[in-house]
This record gives sequence, C-alpha cells and structure tokens, in this order.
Amino acid sequence: QVQLVESGGGLVQAGGSLRLSCAASGRTSSRYGMAWFRQAPGKEREFVARISANYGNTAYLDSVKGRFSISRDNAKNTVYLQMNSLKPEDTAIYYCAADSLAPSSRKINDQLRYEYWGQGTQVTVSS
Repeated sequence: QVQLVESGGGLVQAGGSLRLSCAASGRTSSRYGMAWFRQAPGKEREFVARISANYGNTAYLDSVKGRFSISRDNAKNTVYLQMNSLKPEDTAIYYCAADSLAPSSRKINDQLRYEYWGQGTQVTVSS
C-alpha cells in the first residue's frame, strides 16, 4: 500500500509559478512510476506528466511541455511538479498517482494504469 499526499497548490497570477509536491509513504515508493493528473471543472481528468521509477524518464502533456517539469527525490519519497508560465487554462485540481507494479498494457497517460492516488491540491491561475 502506498499513501500519497499532495501540497503546494494555491492561487497565482497568469505567468507565475508554483511547485507541487507529492509525499509518498508505505511501500518503497521509489519502485513506482509516478504521475500527475489534473481535473478542471466540468472536464475529464487528464494526464499532465510522468516520471519513471528506474531511470527518471519523463513524459508530458503537449500543452505543458517547456513550462512544467516533473522530478523525484527518492531519498525523500517525494515527487515534484514545477509549473512555470502558468495560464488560466492550467486551473484544476492536481492529483498525484503511483503506477501499478504489475506489468500493464495501458498507456502511461491512462489513469486506469495507476493504482494509488492522492486527494488532490487546487491550483487556480487568475488572468
């Protein structure tokens, strides 16, 4: 079992920055691929970014490439999402998720691939 707790959300003006954190506890979290998803009001939850367990390979939603950066500190069991040049359309609840350890045929942007989820943190970008 893995428990995930997000923090770092808040209200920021367009063009500003925020850094989200996801603290993991329980089973050795460094073994898990980790991802960030977001859900805006009235919209489906969407993939934002992922970092692999072993080599730190990363992947991003096209609309956040060059602005967002995902990283992990395995010593602290924490995953980060650095968000720069924020836009009003980035407003959403951001969720941290941990991949299943079992092999999966689902794509990395498929939320059904992920076994553990945090409670979410609100990010609001004002224009």
